[in-house]
Amino acid sequence: MRDVRELVRYGVTATVLSLSLVAPAPAGAFAAGHPAAPGGPAAPGAAFAKTPEMAGAAKAARRAATAGLAWRRCPAVEDLPPTAQCALLRVPLDYARPDGTQIHLTVSRMKATGKRAARQGSLVYNPGGPGASGMFFPVVGMLPDWQRVAAAYDLVGYAPRGVARSAPLSCESPKAFTHAPTQVPAVPSAAYKKQRIAAARAYAQGCARTAGAALRQYNTLNNVRDLDVLRAALGDRKLTFMGASYGTYLGALYATLYPSYVRRMVFDSVVNPDPSGIWYRNNLEQSLAFESRWRDFRAWAARNDRTYRLGRTPEAVQASYEKVRAAVARRPAGGVVGTGELQAAFLKTAYYDEYWAMRAGALSAFLRGDPSQLVEQAGPDPSTAAEEENANAVYTAVLCNDAPWPVKWQTWDRDNTALARRAPFETWDNAWTNLPCAFWPAARQMRMDVRTRPKALPPTLIVAAERDAATPYAGALELQRRLGGAALVTERAAGTHGVAGGRNACVDRHVERYLLTGATPGWRATCAPHPEPAPVSLDQRAAAAPRAALPPAV
Repeated sequence: MRDVRELVRYGVTATVLSLSLVAPAPAGAFAAGHPAAPGGPAAPGAAFAKTPEMAGAAKAARRAATAGLAWRRCPAVEDLPPTAQCALLRVPLDYARPDGTQIHLTVSRMKATGKRAARQGSLVYNPGGPGASGMFFPVVGMLPDWQRVAAAYDLVGYAPRGVARSAPLSCESPKAFTHAPTQVPAVPSAAYKKQRIAAARAYAQGCARTAGAALRQYNTLNNVRDLDVLRAALGDRKLTFMGASYGTYLGALYATLYPSYVRRMVFDSVVNPDPSGIWYRNNLEQSLAFESRWRDFRAWAARNDRTYRLGRTPEAVQASYEKVRAAVARRPAGGVVGTGELQAAFLKTAYYDEYWAMRAGALSAFLRGDPSQLVEQAGPDPSTAAEEENANAVYTAVLCNDAPWPVKWQTWDRDNTALARRAPFETWDNAWTNLPCAFWPAARQMRMDVRTRPKALPPTLIVAAERDAATPYAGALELQRRLGGAALVTERAAGTHGVAGGRNACVDRHVERYLLTGATPGWRATCAPHPEPAPVSLDQRAAAAPRAALPPAV
């Protein structure tokens, strides 16, 4: 699940929700467990409460509920408008020792704009990764299409542990991490594999060296506990949460551990929670799914051959791409775009179809003798190097800590060599990204079984696209099977990662209605796909920039 690295490392713009309008809940109407409703939720299951970590989490939550959050104007480094407020949330580094070392997580919010009687508490958002910050999220409250949700909820974002200013984690220098150009062979030789093995081992050792004993504390279970401490500090008896990509796995584990604390949950673009897939097999399945999505982009470019001249079939477009790849292998574009940077830039076409026109235009211009668009889109940005390195460090630490990984290179080599014959586009790139987990020095957790008993949860809402490659659609079906009472809204024949938030009005209506009223569309509902991108002529100077939409990040 590597999309947070692509989001941050390769410059996906910060994006925001834009939901359609529906009727709000009646004034004074609250779901059971709302802060204004009588009574509170029961404690988590006794089996979980007896573990030292869960007992420590309960103690930290009680402490946070008493202390609250000291909201102030946000520091300039957060780059948020004056109407946003920021605070620091105190959580234990190790929940088994709740009175030991404490760390602080940064939190942001926009207060609900509606009348007090119509307010519904806080809506907390996690954009995924792991390694992405949600500090930007409250800004969506300034958009016209968000007025009803912003009137009902305090919009709350945060940077999870390890991310940005929340006890930041690092594994190597930003300069080393963003070094360019890089040359990555499409079919790795034995010698190249040895280089990548050595690099992965060195990266894992770098994480251990910089984090020390704290390294094992960066994991999803601690992220879940942090989320509950945040709920308590906000003064909410129950949690209203929206998570995207990896954020869906975080939310699903929260629902498993704290079912009685859940008020409403939206799961957007779902990580498959089957414990047998966390995380090694999930990444193999992702690589396979990317091959189909890469073909979607090439088919679109072929349909628009009059604009781009890349070929009239997906195979012809692939040949054009290979010409560019061979050219930057011989001579990096602008001195900074080699095959590694090219691959990373075009991987975004499999995540977001908003990038199709940009990338097709860059390929076309390069083949006509103008490399400037490719350099602009694929070249490194020194100003974001520290942020990129930090995001990758958190991504690696959480996934490596969460579950056992194969420790023998022969397993990785066998599985990825076989898969690359069917899915060459992303397979090896994904393997190199996750290979440090084979050499991880910290103790691994056992995989968690996401599951709730019948009627243990209030209704929850899952939204997913049928052709999503980053989090394949099977994950949405699996999560619905495991969470009793979950409803599923499917965007048919679409594959952009991150379904809610300005791409599909039908999906957005379901999401907004659920957030405001708690109503779901029944067991399953479908929406027609959002329109595919329009081609942008090379004669047009305005770039086809991505539309505003919520950034998921697994």
